[in-house]
Amino acid sequence: MKTLYFIRHAESEANLGRIMASQLPYPLTQAGRADADQISRELKELVPLDRIISSPLVRAVETAQFFEKAYGLEPELDDRIIEHHLGLFSGMTYDEVNKHPSYEANALNRWNWIPEGHGESYSMVADRIRDFLASLENFPENENILIVTHAVCFRLIRALLEGTLPVYPKGFPNNGEIWKVEFQGLEKKNLIESIFLGKSRDFIHKP
Repeated sequence: MKTLYFIRHAESEANLGRIMASQLPYPLTQAGRADADQISRELKELVPLDRIISSPLVRAVETAQFFEKAYGLEPELDDRIIEHHLGLFSGMTYDEVNKHPSYEANALNRWNWIPEGHGESYSMVADRIRDFLASLENFPENENILIVTHAVCFRLIRALLEGTLPVYPKGFPNNGEIWKVEFQGLEKKNLIESIFLGKSRDFIHKP
């Protein structure tokens, strides 16, 4: 059985500024880089890895690079685990988007909501993540795989792993929080265990 370790990228400049990062190239903050470094070293003490797969967005790649350094594994980039595209809301602050009449402020009502400006609905994001997870079923058994991705992706990853779509959770993990999954495939309910390393121990995300 494959063991998957999903990690939300470390703190980015968008997280710090309460900005809707979408698919824009926001880098990690200095604190985020230090945290990713610490988490990678702590995880190395706990588990071996056979493979690292990362979203190609800057904040995810920068996070993955610390695990590359710790484990000596070059990250594989996969567009299917890129963050939700927010269309014209990309780069706006939370305060700005909440004043916009076409913004869907309720995270639980975004399954079919498509943001203006060629954005994606959660249904569209779920399709590409489902395809990604299905592809992992073909990987060698007994591999430990680290997957570096994003907040909205985590909502849909949990729903796919637990078989609840189109219902998905409102919350998502802290920056740097890791979800451990003994992956049994998409046809079964997969249990998710949170691992808190680095700064992810120190705060609770408020969705």
